[in-house]
Amino acid sequence: MPSTDFAPSLSGQAFLSGPRSSSPNQNIVPLTAQANAQGRLEVGGCEVSKLVERFGSPLYIMDEATLRQACQQYRETLKRSYPGDSQVIYASKALSCLSLCAVVASEGLGFDVVSGGELYTTLQALQQMGLTPAEAAAKIYFHGNNKSVQELEEAIAAGCTIIVDNWLELETLAQLGSQGLTEPIRIMLRLTPGIECHTHEYIRTGHLDSKFGFDPNQIEAVFTTVSQHPQLHCIGLHAHIGSQIFERQPHQDLGAILVEWFAKGLNQGLPLSELNIGGGLGICYTEQDDPPSIEEWCHAAAQAVVKACEARQLALPKLIVEPGRSLVGTAGITAYTVGSRKIVPEIRTYIAVDGGMSDNPRPITYQSRYRALLANRLAEPCTETVTLAGKHCESGDILISDLNLPTAQAGDILVVLATGAYNYSMSSNYNRLPRPAAVLVHDGEANLILRRETYADLIRQDCLPARLIS
Repeated sequence: MPSTDFAPSLSGQAFLSGPRSSSPNQNIVPLTAQANAQGRLEVGGCEVSKLVERFGSPLYIMDEATLRQACQQYRETLKRSYPGDSQVIYASKALSCLSLCAVVASEGLGFDVVSGGELYTTLQALQQMGLTPAEAAAKIYFHGNNKSVQELEEAIAAGCTIIVDNWLELETLAQLGSQGLTEPIRIMLRLTPGIECHTHEYIRTGHLDSKFGFDPNQIEAVFTTVSQHPQLHCIGLHAHIGSQIFERQPHQDLGAILVEWFAKGLNQGLPLSELNIGGGLGICYTEQDDPPSIEEWCHAAAQAVVKACEARQLALPKLIVEPGRSLVGTAGITAYTVGSRKIVPEIRTYIAVDGGMSDNPRPITYQSRYRALLANRLAEPCTETVTLAGKHCESGDILISDLNLPTAQAGDILVVLATGAYNYSMSSNYNRLPRPAAVLVHDGEANLILRRETYADLIRQDCLPARLIS
């Protein structure tokens, strides 16, 4: 990652020329990001300013090379670090659309889905790639703490693995499985390991006070219940301890805990063969962030499981990891057009762009920090510190505070970095703003992967009672 602080004396071009890691999650910018001869930002061989001319702004831009390298590093490192069978599955809640699913699947990864909509999207992508229903089902794991009966029926019909989260879901699946199915329902059990990690309160899911997973004190009762229902084929255990994690130790501890529970399940006669340790590896949003590399994380997590299995003389289960943010986060950027300026003397200068909290809700939701550049003026040094404001009718619609930039002018193209995860997927139509378009860039080619919404799209689901029509 660029190690120098992006101070007023630096230009965007100098920032881009800083050292880069081969691990995508340790960089703030996509791997292909560079300044061209005109001092303008290019990603994937495409000039960002020209992409905005062609597709409009705001615009999500995804770098295919960065995404593929992250997929490959997870896949290959896990193979090297773990002697048994292994599988990387993409936590698609980070960004779910047909094209992203297709790229990820082409790299041999599976999918973690958390809703009927994500399941449908993934199935459509895999089917359009030519996979058979059985091949597609083998790649998909369905998560969620409150799956509806309809979603469970859809998952059963698809044949994917269902990660059972609670007693109601377990009972519902037992009932559905007794209704004349020709094959047992393939399930895994999500357990709450009681591990704390230093991340935002809303994205810590592994501690005991969590809405996710069975309580560890109920493990034996859960195992007993599952063993009494032959229509449920329990293939493994799952746990996830949070997101945007920079520490190695929590996942090492998790491997040891899950193997202990795995041994208990085997002793109670369950046909367990898979162990899913979740994901959660963090990425760089600013220079202060320092996550482990993908290789470091995979090796530490895999070796923890190996050591725990050796200590208990257990055969190695199939090991599954489910990264999301660390696959797509750094691959994405968002391009905006600069608009108005407001100077509050001796307090701050506001620079407004044509998007904001509807296309990136993370700053107002999680107080998340980002870095930004003027894509069309990279060679110019930073001369002012500004507050980057969105256009929404909301005082809290602030994307970045204390941002160093050249003196921004209306019409400049400003790029916020590391927006590939949880930006489009959490976007909204607040203030009735249409969602932005998204493009996938690679080797100088840009392909539209998400169309920009129109005003007509905004009212497509609206209904007007007949009595209100004159």
